[in-house]
Amino acid sequence: MVATTAPTVGRSVQEPVRRSVRDRYSRREVLTAVGFLVPALVILGTFVIYPIVSGGFLSLTSWNGFGTAQQFVGLDNYARMLADHEFWNSLLVTVLYAGGVSVLSVASGLAIALLLDAPLRGLAVYRGIYFLPVVTSSVAAAIVWRYMLDSSGVLNRLLTAIGLPTVDWLNQRWTALAALTLLTVWKNLGFNAILYLTALQALPVSLTEAAQLDGATLWQRIRWMTIPLLRPMTFFVVVQALITAFQSFDLVYVLTGGGPTGGTEVLGMLMYRYAFKLGQFGYGAAIAFASLALMLGVTLVQWRATGSGESDLA
Repeated sequence: MVATTAPTVGRSVQEPVRRSVRDRYSRREVLTAVGFLVPALVILGTFVIYPIVSGGFLSLTSWNGFGTAQQFVGLDNYARMLADHEFWNSLLVTVLYAGGVSVLSVASGLAIALLLDAPLRGLAVYRGIYFLPVVTSSVAAAIVWRYMLDSSGVLNRLLTAIGLPTVDWLNQRWTALAALTLLTVWKNLGFNAILYLTALQALPVSLTEAAQLDGATLWQRIRWMTIPLLRPMTFFVVVQALITAFQSFDLVYVLTGGGPTGGTEVLGMLMYRYAFKLGQFGYGAAIAFASLALMLGVTLVQWRATGSGESDLA
């Protein structure tokens, strides 16, 4: 009788103690988590969520940027945007620009990463050279490119030297858009190459060795093994390029100013013109939200199409 009662009494005494310790430990974890989360949530709410909510409300108003009088107009700004040929022109320019930047960013970044992954002498120097444009000021880079593409710039001098006619690069719609695309790709080339290089060096060496033993050529290994295995990184590079293209403003503003005749006026430039030059902040906010929605939609489609987030190694 005694032998059966003692353990029961012991458990009954220890159980509340264990529960109390567990509860105290849990509360401490919760307080620690809250302590870490609060500063991040305050910063996120102040600099991300509040501007988005405020911009969304602004897109439903008519405001000239002065005073506090904001007339609520509902969806009128969005209806006006759908009927505005300047918006559709900027949307076409942005889509072409973003598409070109995405494709060329993937191709150039992967090509440079494959070269940098090879056993070469002075590899650190090459990596520094390719990364140099990333740390260069966007305004300075655009000014240099503007001088290079000028009618008397170095590029036209080279064309003249080999007997070809000069090209007015920045005053023709398609050449200006191509120059803007190449400038953006060149500016971010080092960053994309480093991303691909990191992914390449994380691939299992045993796969490459097995493919070599099976007689696969270098191109076959790249085409059928390396590129599929790099699909998650390719998705990230594409999304990064799309975000860069849709947010692009400084390069466009300095290189072409949106010209000629709107030929390079991306949505960011159009939003800036309406909001800060014409004083139509409500309409400018509506254009900004349309750009955000388009970017999220393209990213979602790309995510579903590539099935990203799942490595082929898994």
